[in-house]
Amino acid sequence: MLCPKCRKESQDDAAFCPWCGKKLTATATKKKRTRRPNGTGSVQPRRNAWEARVVDHYKEVVVDDKVKLLPVWKTKGGFKSKRDAINYLPTLLAETPNADKKAPDLLSYWKTFDANELPNLSVSKQVAYRGAWKKLEPHIGYYTVDKISVTLLREAVEKVTTSYYTARDCKVVLSHLFKLIGADGWAAKDIPSFIVLPKLEEKEREVFTEKEQTALWKLYESGDMNAAIPLLMIYTGMMPGEMQALKVEHIDINKRQIIGVGMKTKVRKESPVFLPVDIVPVVEDLIKTARPDGFIFTRREKIWYEQYYSALQKAGCRRLEPYCCRHSTATRLAITEGVAPQTVKRVMRWSTTKMLDRYAHPDTDEVFAVVDMMKKPSD
Repeated sequence: MLCPKCRKESQDDAAFCPWCGKKLTATATKKKRTRRPNGTGSVQPRRNAWEARVVDHYKEVVVDDKVKLLPVWKTKGGFKSKRDAINYLPTLLAETPNADKKAPDLLSYWKTFDANELPNLSVSKQVAYRGAWKKLEPHIGYYTVDKISVTLLREAVEKVTTSYYTARDCKVVLSHLFKLIGADGWAAKDIPSFIVLPKLEEKEREVFTEKEQTALWKLYESGDMNAAIPLLMIYTGMMPGEMQALKVEHIDINKRQIIGVGMKTKVRKESPVFLPVDIVPVVEDLIKTARPDGFIFTRREKIWYEQYYSALQKAGCRRLEPYCCRHSTATRLAITEGVAPQTVKRVMRWSTTKMLDRYAHPDTDEVFAVVDMMKKPSD
């Protein structure tokens, strides 16, 4: 035996070190605690007997305003020995829900959702949710649903996106899937509720200045039809998706309206797009150059965006996103022209005038023009 103090050898059965007098005690090797594999249950002593237990299901409990999932155990007691309790665990597991079935993978639930529930949602949500699933599938699609944890879902969402809105779409998709999974008894339906979304940092959109709009008109009048894309959106408030879905049959030149291209909300779907007098010749030119299938613009989204940004570059405009055109419409009507909020709401096809707070953007000169109206009192 090696003395722990002086590091010299002594007899194995010696009580003290013959060199330094250190008390020697045989240190028994600590037995490593064994753990049973996850999902196979556990046993524990109960007074003079042993108890076997397995997870039957999970329940939601609110603690400090947070939802937590707690296991509900199925137990069987009265075993004389630990070994007897362990041997009974397979029998106890067989009595739990879905014990005789193999858990399906998450992809199979997506296919069910895609075929049944998804078609009942709006077109924009269908596109968004299919895009979100396309990102998630390589990471968690082939996991069996009984093995999916909160940590796994969080890591998957963090891998595929860093933006708030895409992460939100992923979370919503998973929430729909886990409602189906929960109904089948494979896992708690609210596991996706623990996914933490990135912070929303939404910047105020910029709008096209009068000088930039003039430059776009000059580019269009020079024969560049790409300029018609931002001009039509600025003067009508149409959205990019509506522009790409626009067909000749939607346009009524005599009534100066575009009907049947609204997207996302019920109000936009049911409301016409009003055409200002100055934009009608542009629409007429677009009808003349329409595609054989009746669509006004290319059906390839990438090319459509390339044409939009090409027009901005040639006109010398800032590289503003297509949605800035819609914000420009609202700003021009509400602030520059001073149109009543109720009328702006109808032009923009909103359900409420509260949207003005988000879409109307007064610039510094307009703010100064207003505050300069506050004069000092006259004598």
